[in-house]
Amino acid sequence: MEQPILTDQPLSWWKKSLNIRTACLYLLPSFFLFAVFLFYPMAKTVYLSFFLTDQQGIANVFVGLENYQYLLQSESFRKSIKATILFVLYTVPTGVMIALALALLTNEKVKGIGIFRTMYASTMGVSVAASSVVWLFLFHPSIGFFNKIITAIGGESVSWLLDPSWALVSISVTTIWMNIGFSFLILLGGLQNIDEQLYESAKIDGASYLYKLRRITIPMLSPTLFFVLTVSLINAFQTFGQVDILTQGGPSESTNVIVYSIYREAFVNYQFGTASAQSVFLFLCILIVTIMQFKFGEKKVHYQ
Repeated sequence: MEQPILTDQPLSWWKKSLNIRTACLYLLPSFFLFAVFLFYPMAKTVYLSFFLTDQQGIANVFVGLENYQYLLQSESFRKSIKATILFVLYTVPTGVMIALALALLTNEKVKGIGIFRTMYASTMGVSVAASSVVWLFLFHPSIGFFNKIITAIGGESVSWLLDPSWALVSISVTTIWMNIGFSFLILLGGLQNIDEQLYESAKIDGASYLYKLRRITIPMLSPTLFFVLTVSLINAFQTFGQVDILTQGGPSESTNVIVYSIYREAFVNYQFGTASAQSVFLFLCILIVTIMQFKFGEKKVHYQ
């Protein structure tokens, strides 16, 4: 009689299931935190966007898509969309390019370069509130540093935060300064991870600095640039603190970005339904922009 062939298939299945259960056990705290601080608030926001609420944020009357229809017909919300788009265009490309230029400068092997690296990265250690107060004095129409320089050379002072044509630019300059430390530090780390042998080979071949920058530095730095661009875009859409301190959405709603519009609608006007609808709209905007960036931008990323 032939002996049955023993296989370790049941044992293998048991080991795999045990590994899955062990992994889920380790991930359970993270799942709990995400559920409490991310998934539940997100689901609650979507739920409230279909209701009219009272001042405590309790849903009273189901209105369906009327909150979204109200937003599409609201002139104030259209101004918020315009301000947000302009703010993103002002801050993200400029901030990344300045951070890249500073990273390239401080990546050179020069004595004492660490001092400049510390200076350029120091904005990471300053809070949004403290930075905004400093820039509030710099933009002051009468005693501000910028207007002092302009009047000293014979120009007229500018109402930086009171003029609708300058307010968003002023907020953008403040935001670029605040975020440049993070972008600079990440890009500098990416530059220092590039293999030096590539530059040595190009130097032997007589390649110029611009050629090495275009053919070696940028391609090898592209994953880091892609990360910085993605994070900068998301942060730009979520800007709030400096707008609240410097302009409070004014003048004439020229700096009323979507996040500040959500805050004002919810905690000033107590319209939590329309504020939730704006939050859902902002989430969809960030999601679409991020997906498009991964779909089209990642094709140009050169992974080693």
